Amino acid sequence: MNLIQPFAALRPASGRANDVVAPPYDVLSTEEARERAGGRPWSFLHISKPEIDLPAETSPYAPEVYAKGAENLQAMIKAGVLVRDPAPCYYAYRIVMGSHSQTGIVAAASVADYDTNRIRKHEFTRPDKEDDRVRQIDALDAQTGPVLLAYPAAPEIDTILAAASSGAPDSDAELDGVRHTLWAIRDPAILARITAAFNAMSALYIADGHHRSASASRIAATRRAANPAHTGAEPYNFFLSVIFPAHEMRILDYNRVIADLNGLSAEAFLERAGAAFSVEPAASAVKPEQPGSFGLYLAGRWYRLTIRPDLIPADPVGRLDVSLLQNNLIAPVLGITDPRRDKRIDFVGGIRGLAELEKRVDSGEMALALALHPTRMEDLMAVADANEVMPPKSTWFEPKLADGLASHVLG
Repeated sequence: MNLIQPFAALRPASGRANDVVAPPYDVLSTEEARERAGGRPWSFLHISKPEIDLPAETSPYAPEVYAKGAENLQAMIKAGVLVRDPAPCYYAYRIVMGSHSQTGIVAAASVADYDTNRIRKHEFTRPDKEDDRVRQIDALDAQTGPVLLAYPAAPEIDTILAAASSGAPDSDAELDGVRHTLWAIRDPAILARITAAFNAMSALYIADGHHRSASASRIAATRRAANPAHTGAEPYNFFLSVIFPAHEMRILDYNRVIADLNGLSAEAFLERAGAAFSVEPAASAVKPEQPGSFGLYLAGRWYRLTIRPDLIPADPVGRLDVSLLQNNLIAPVLGITDPRRDKRIDFVGGIRGLAELEKRVDSGEMALALALHPTRMEDLMAVADANEVMPPKSTWFEPKLADGLASHVLG
């Protein structure tokens, strides 16, 4: 079984990409999606968030929502807005956000390799979120939300993708100031080279999309059990993925804001922090430039915190900055032992900048903010290789993928 394989994507007809592409389904609320899709009948939000086309009181998880998504998908196919490639392809996919550019490949990735952990995970999943994706994929008989994967160093693939993305694109769209460009790769010899190069890899790594990949596995198991003629080549044995070279992927900081000082004064808090960190006042906002260093904003002032070297463990989870901060400050000093559920802590993606941290503290909503150095891809891969799980809110990937550029039809 191949680690990845080409597939015949369902994608926007020529010149229609800007009409179709939409943000990922899970980054918008229903209200935001309804507003974004207003006056845009071909927005992919009508497929990924179909509750926007039903009465406002409709639950996003109601059966009629999934049915409406399937109806909208068929309407876009019938109108010729979405068309299916006649033969299997790989697709070079470039995202450009400001000065940052990354070029990867759209492919169908093996469920079997996901099940055996050759496609490696680093997060727990929630059954309710898996159930939602299973119902959505079953209703559409297609996977429309790609899983974001990373591949380790592979210069041959980088070279192939650079050549494939040098000509006129098949799709080109701009979404929220980010450019998304797609090139179909049709040459059988190039397709075979790509497949062979990926088959030589020991692993791929899920960056984002753990619920989508888990739901694909569940659907494959169900359909396999119901198909006496199962061969392993059926489309349900693969899931829609976008795979970038790890060295091009960009993780931003995922910062913390905390509502109170757990009964401490600012002075007492700083003194307690000094047990595990060096604490230095800073003249301006602190954006940590290396692991083990943190910015603290408290009572209108910035401080630089640096973890004591002897407190950094060797294990791949414990040495992460998010773990060092949680285990040496947030839990023992601030009393937040379960950051997944404790309402006293919130998380701010680095895309919002340090000014957002200052704003939330200065407003009185929060008592302090903590700025982190971004988790590195090599650390994420080390956690996955160890079959461990990242702490909550460890990674914030930018730029985000677009929904609608390519879908994987299962029927």
